[in-house]
Amino acid sequence: MLPEFSFAIILSYLIGSISTAILVCKALNLPDPRTQGSNNPGATNVLRIGGKKAAAITLVGDGLKGALPVLLAVYMGFDLVDATWIALAAFLGHVYPVFFSFKGGKGVATFLGALFALGFTIGASFTLIWVFVAKVLKISSLSALIATLLTPVFFFFLSGDLKATYIICLMSLWILYTHRSNIKRMISGEEDSIKS
Repeated sequence: MLPEFSFAIILSYLIGSISTAILVCKALNLPDPRTQGSNNPGATNVLRIGGKKAAAITLVGDGLKGALPVLLAVYMGFDLVDATWIALAAFLGHVYPVFFSFKGGKGVATFLGALFALGFTIGASFTLIWVFVAKVLKISSLSALIATLLTPVFFFFLSGDLKATYIICLMSLWILYTHRSNIKRMISGEEDSIKS
């Protein structure tokens, strides 16, 4: 199935490269998210510049970019490890989109969409951790990072697949890297808190 797998990897990357944030902002006559707020084409920045509706559409779109390629992989008969590689390709497409000079978002929503497609309980576990930490600590990026760093643990517990867990670990560490500016702001006490 090497030709099919190669095709699925390329298609997944291209799907991931479609910037939901930029398309939503254009459709709603909002400023380009790459030039406003944090300059990041992701749902959190769209929330800053366009409000909840635009952010919700962006969040769903970014999640679907991770979920659809994985669901297609499952439909095509790929095993969990191959499906996780395909999730990684979609994730990398979001972070380094070929259509937008390889400058994309931070990857959390696309990662989450892929997790739901890999297993509903896996995606739900991430979401519950994020919501709990957000309620307690009131910092969105910290909530995402804690949920992301715990993902390999519950992914392995729920799937029992060590090889696939290694790929999940890679995505988790990549998200840590994409959030390096947030981490610096948290350390300095300058990171935005969640408004109630």
